[in-house]
Amino acid sequence: MNTKKIPSWFKDYELYEEGATVKNPYTGRTYELDALELSIYDAIIGANNIIQSMGGVMNPKTGIYQKEMAKGLSWFRENNSEAYMVLLD
Repeated sequence: MNTKKIPSWFKDYELYEEGATVKNPYTGRTYELDALELSIYDAIIGANNIIQSMGGVMNPKTGIYQKEMAKGLSWFRENNSEAYMVLLD
């Protein structure tokens, strides 16, 4: 693990032991993420998938997932803005 600190809000999520290369499904660009980055990336994608399966952001029941996704996106902008731009922007 590198020097990035695990955010306190991430305590209920799985923390991977290894990173991996991730491909943006829309652009085809790839980026190598470390274990913490990959863990948070997957949490973001999982929250987005739940939001979409529940009808999108207009459904008030998705609020908790929207908040968690926003925390992850903010974390990426602050800790690896390059990966954010390649994979999540």
